[in-house]
Amino acid sequence: MNGLRAAIGVQDVMALRQQVLARSASLREVRAASEVGQTPLAFNAPTQAPGAGFADTLTTALRQVSAVQARSGDIQVAYERGEVTDIAQVMLARQEAGVAFEATLQVRNKLLTAYQDIMRMGG
Repeated sequence: MNGLRAAIGVQDVMALRQQVLARSASLREVRAASEVGQTPLAFNAPTQAPGAGFADTLTTALRQVSAVQARSGDIQVAYERGEVTDIAQVMLARQEAGVAFEATLQVRNKLLTAYQDIMRMGG
């Protein structure tokens, strides 16, 4: 009986995974259609020289996150004014900004932990 439950559980998880992948693909198509002619935003590889320093890389990443959040705010304001009627575009921009912020927060937490570990080593 436990084997049957595990099999059903795995099948359910795999079916849910397929649904998530299908929705993700749909959102990417919507985003691609809405961004025709626009420049790529965050989550793309930074366009810096190979020898660029850590601070430069971090600064570029933070600027990209800021740009994503600004774009999300602009789209939301345009929606509120009635200039944008595609709610999917607004929600996608908000989700993208949220994910960018969460990723930045996680990087900050990791950097802070690493800094604290280094400071403990010296003493």
